[in-house]
Amino acid sequence: MFILLLLIVAPLLVSTASYLLGDRRGNWQTADRSSAGLLPPPSEYPDALIRVFAARTVRWRGIFAVHTWIVVKERGAAYYTRYDYTAWGEPIRVNGFAADGRWFGAIPQALVSVDGPEAEKLIPTVHAVVENYRFRAYGDYSAWPGPNSNTFVQAVLDAIPELDAVLPPTAIGKDYPYRGNWVGLTPSRTGVFASLGGYLGVTIGWIEGLELNILGGVIGLDIRRPALKFPGIGRLGVSQA
Repeated sequence: MFILLLLIVAPLLVSTASYLLGDRRGNWQTADRSSAGLLPPPSEYPDALIRVFAARTVRWRGIFAVHTWIVVKERGAAYYTRYDYTAWGEPIRVNGFAADGRWFGAIPQALVSVDGPEAEKLIPTVHAVVENYRFRAYGDYSAWPGPNSNTFVQAVLDAIPELDAVLPPTAIGKDYPYRGNWVGLTPSRTGVFASLGGYLGVTIGWIEGLELNILGGVIGLDIRRPALKFPGIGRLGVSQA
């Protein structure tokens, strides 16, 4: 019990120190939300494209969590389409920010990158999940334990198991049982999960690895792409992207 507590508290203390010593981004209302230059100009890139981005969320919540979003571009399109799930207005926000924009000052990281014919084949599924997402009314957003931005992105990834994509341990809300099923197959269909409303849970799968969800934070082990997973600081080891 002491070791488990240490594995939770110590990473959060490290993440808190990082925030206090250098990760503060000033007033969130005036923070930089411009393009981080991670995507080419759409008019110069004819292929279809799918990206999932993550960036530390706003203010002190960034100690614990990232915000994730999805970007798609159909073949030949002259623009990107960005999908976010936010706490203000209608939760599903379309093109509310630059496709690869900084999240209130935080530079995003690409978690999923799919291009060309494979992306072209999968984009209709992305649109379908967004259009039929259950929690789309005013007031549906809940920062903890969900449904939040990470629950929304996880719903899309669940519909595309061939991506073998796993959100980081800092994506609090990814384990919220948005379908209402507290036991089932993992998104990759290579394992099983059990969740108590997103507050507590366990996931075991070849793609997902071993994850213990404790109050939304994740402690875990990835064997396929060797890494340790901790709340607050995320993965330590081989990149998941």
